[in-house]
Amino acid sequence: MALKSLSPGRGVNSHGLNGREVKSRGGNGRDRAERRVAFRMTAPSLVLMALVAAVPIGYALWLSLNQYSVRTAGLSRFVGLENYITALSGPHWWAAFGQTFLFAGLSVSLELVLGTAMALLLNLAFKGRALLRTVVLLPYAVVTVVSAITWETMFAPNLGLVTNVLSTLGLPGGDVVWLGEHGYAMAVIVLADVWKTTPFAALIILAGLQVISAETYEAAELDGASKWQAFVNITLPLLRPAIVLAAIFRTMDALRVFDLPFVLTRGANGTESMSMLAYTQLRENRLVGEGSALSILTFLTVMAVSVVYIRFAGGNIREVAKEEQ
Repeated sequence: MALKSLSPGRGVNSHGLNGREVKSRGGNGRDRAERRVAFRMTAPSLVLMALVAAVPIGYALWLSLNQYSVRTAGLSRFVGLENYITALSGPHWWAAFGQTFLFAGLSVSLELVLGTAMALLLNLAFKGRALLRTVVLLPYAVVTVVSAITWETMFAPNLGLVTNVLSTLGLPGGDVVWLGEHGYAMAVIVLADVWKTTPFAALIILAGLQVISAETYEAAELDGASKWQAFVNITLPLLRPAIVLAAIFRTMDALRVFDLPFVLTRGANGTESMSMLAYTQLRENRLVGEGSALSILTFLTVMAVSVVYIRFAGGNIREVAKEEQ
């Protein structure tokens, strides 16, 4: 009986391994070999990318630990963490920190909602869909500075398109200097960012929509599910990885915002971001050590948020990928 149970006919080899285990071990060996080959092929590029990223960050870190004088050549001294303590104990960093996260929260939330709606529309089958997709993506191709100047012109007092339309219709905001008042200035920056980058979120979410099988919706329809039920129970759960991916990219970009507040308000009226505060200290105030410390703090903030995203939201993407495999 023991020999019979170990016979080739039972799918077991002479070492007591069945065919599935042999295949699994062989597959694991091939996977390891492929990973080694992939690592060897990409290693030079990875090293180069690491150097390109590490050298500026390392130099900025060194600058942040020193105090420099731009008036007297060679006059500098090592101050350790003094620049960081000064930044974290003052009100300017925390004000910029809060304003940046407010901007990121508002803009990314609106972009995900509008991007999902745009993706659902662009996923429908209708005549002229290809042309509409091209037109919808045009704002993302516009240079951010050009977009900012356009929005500044639209909200200019007495001359801007938006202010004139609001005044003509008798709506609130027609007589407001939008870029000169707290709250209104942030609203313009958020609107400018949403207009430009919503197509990017829509493109990622549209890619997620197109991998959802049509048979899934057909089965739900046969079960008597309404369009709304299919959207809530099928579309949204299956779109979650794409939405999370769009949220990661857009949040990282929004936390580093510089060009929009720089062009529209120069950081006035509660719109100064972390990146802009670092620029102001480094370039305009000529405080090299303090500005470098603020740059490092901005970098650490963005990195911390990205780690949180990957830790808590990225797992969903990995689980879906494993299920598909």
